Amino acid sequence: MSVQTDIKALIAGQPEGKRAEMQTLHKLILQALPDCKLWYDSGVDDMGKTVTNPTIGYGFQVLKYANGKTKDFFKVGLSANTVGFSVYILGLEDKKYLANTYGKQIGKASITGYCIKFKSLKDIDTDVLHTAIQDGADPKHEKV
Repeated sequence: MSVQTDIKALIAGQPEGKRAEMQTLHKLILQALPDCKLWYDSGVDDMGKTVTNPTIGYGFQVLKYANGKTKDFFKVGLSANTVGFSVYILGLEDKKYLANTYGKQIGKASITGYCIKFKSLKDIDTDVLHTAIQDGADPKHEKV
């Protein structure tokens, strides 16, 4: 299957209310990162074990591991979880940046070093989320 087909299937497979919100989030991220590379991660590792929820990826970065290996990966991710949604902004140098910059204004969300987790779109300010995605994807925040 193509990435676009996998993304459509992931969104279509969500329960009705969650489906509409995930579609809105997908569009919001595409507006924040126009012309970005799209990815689909099934959440299944090379051994066939489920290790994470399926994720839509946006953008591009090269992950650098301590052992010197590298891996092409997305910069921003979107996944549905049991209680709502997670938006991942990966590769940030400062693990407190998201929480310190957007924590007080985004609304009812849990923010870690790279993840903004919330139950529903009605709980957050989507303009703030849009800005956080654009800002977090800016190369100035990447690990060197």
